[in-house]
Amino acid sequence: MTVNEMLRMIAGGFIVLSVVLGIWVSPYFLYFTVFVGLNLIQSSFTGWCPMMTILRGAGLKEG
Repeated sequence: MTVNEMLRMIAGGFIVLSVVLGIWVSPYFLYFTVFVGLNLIQSSFTGWCPMMTILRGAGLKEG
């Protein structure tokens, strides 16, 4: 699995998890959804994402 594929999987998982927790546990979990979305928007402009740095450090290939 490449960095881009893993990044999409992690971002999607975080969004689904935070929405489910926001509905069933506390609406404050929806702030995490907003954080993930803003980070995705930021990375589209800058080309840098903290999770990509972590995934590269973990040894995943570019592609």
